[in-house]
Parts: sequence; structure tokens; C-alpha cells
Amino acid sequence: MEREPSPDDDRTARIEVLREENQRLREEYARARRTQYRRTALALAAVGLVAALGGVLFPNTRTVLFALGGTGLFAAALTYYLTPEQFVSATVGEGVYSAFATTEAALVDELGLQDDRVYLPGPETVEGSSIRLFVPQHAEYRPPDPMALGSVFVIDDEAARGLSLHPSGGPLFEEFRRALSTALPADADRLADRLADGLVEEFELVRSTTRDVSGESDGEGGNVTIGIDGSAYGAVDRMDHPVASFLGVGFAEGLDRPVSVTVRSVEDDRADYLVTCSWDD
Repeated sequence: MEREPSPDDDRTARIEVLREENQRLREEYARARRTQYRRTALALAAVGLVAALGGVLFPNTRTVLFALGGTGLFAAALTYYLTPEQFVSATVGEGVYSAFATTEAALVDELGLQDDRVYLPGPETVEGSSIRLFVPQHAEYRPPDPMALGSVFVIDDEAARGLSLHPSGGPLFEEFRRALSTALPADADRLADRLADGLVEEFELVRSTTRDVSGESDGEGGNVTIGIDGSAYGAVDRMDHPVASFLGVGFAEGLDRPVSVTVRSVEDDRADYLVTCSWDD
């Protein structure tokens, strides 16, 4: 006599079907992205070949057309052979960040620290950014010495006590800096433009940004407010969110001074969150 399927059997079967469907969708997504890259490579190669052929047929513009042809073929080769074989969805990245953010927020709460989030230069490192995220213990605090930030718990100086963390935006900023063709701008106006473009164009962490720069030359410091729309990693007002962290690290590196970062949610047609980075002269 055959056993009647139990509800647990049905549930297990449905889970298995969903698991297989999820895997299939991931493979389809990766395949679609690889196809998109390769089509781009073919288009660039076609442009390069047409330009090279034009250089043969039109001697008067041969130099320009050959240069264009070589550029197109070179870009096609790079696009084809550097096509990423693996893609990580924003949902996965957001889930990983969320776990760390929850732990860090609980640690800050358990220690009774302030709501201030300060990004400032720490001890020099051979590789990577030296910027640390400092969460002070006291409302009236003094930024600790760079060497003191080498420890997680900064306790030597009563006025500079707090928590020192490696910011999530540190690795992002290093990747961003390696991709720059020129030196990092030293003034807040151009630096804000570069960092905002990096969030949208290079990392695709946000859909769009808007910004306002003020107070750079009034002798009392300055501040930059950047509106964030369409964050790929969810709510930007969480602990050391990659978007806010990248901006904090970027301004601290570019201006070479402590930068305080605050984030607030807004209801606006242009932005979901406003990230304000401020500093003293």
C-alpha cells in the first residue's frame, strides 16, 4: 500500500522547485549580462573596422580614421576578454551589509556612544585607505590622534574616547581612486562632483544624486549636502551605509581633515535621503 504524501513532503517538493527556479534565474541573469557585454564588444569592433576601412579609402583623413579604428578594436578586445563571469545581485550585497550594520549599531548602543559619525585619518597603511570611522563617547569630544585609531576601543584620552572602525566605504574609495585618470581634487566643489559621479556611474550604488556645497571659504569650515535617490543597498541612514561611508571617506581623504557625516530621510521628488558632510578649517 502506497503512503499518502504528507504536507511536509509537499513543502519539501515546493522548496526544491523554488530552489531550482532561483538557480535557473541567476544563470539566466548572468548569461544575459555576458551577452550584453559581448554585443558591446562586437559593436566596438565593427566601428573600429569601419573606421580602418575608411582610412584606406579616404587618404586625406587616414590618420584620424586609423586612430579611431585602433581605439575601437582595442576597446572591443578589452570589453570581450574582461567580461565578468560572475555577478552579485544588489540583494545579496545589501544582505551582507545589513548583518554588519546591525552588529555595529548594537555595539554602539551597548557602549552608550553618541550619534556622531566622524571619518578621519588613522594610522598609515601600506595598502588601502587610512581613514577610520570614529564614534565618540562624549557629546563634546576631541578627535583622537591618528595612531590611537589603530585600536577598536580608543580609551587613552578621556576627551577622545570612542569606537574606531574600518569604514565600509574604504575599499570602495580605493577602487574609485585607482580608476581616476587625474589626481583627487583638493577643493570641495570638484571633489563633490567626482564622488557623486562615482556613486552613480562607477559603482551604480544609487540611481541619481543632487548636491549643494556651501561654506568652503568662510573661515569656519564647510559642508556638502548630497541628495541620494534610488539606493541599491536600501536605507542610507543605517550605520556606516556604503553610500554615506564612501562620501565620508572621500571627503576626509580629499580634504585631509575629519569629516562628520549625518544622514536624514526626506520626501522629495529628487532624493530619498540627504547626506551632509561637514568639516572645520
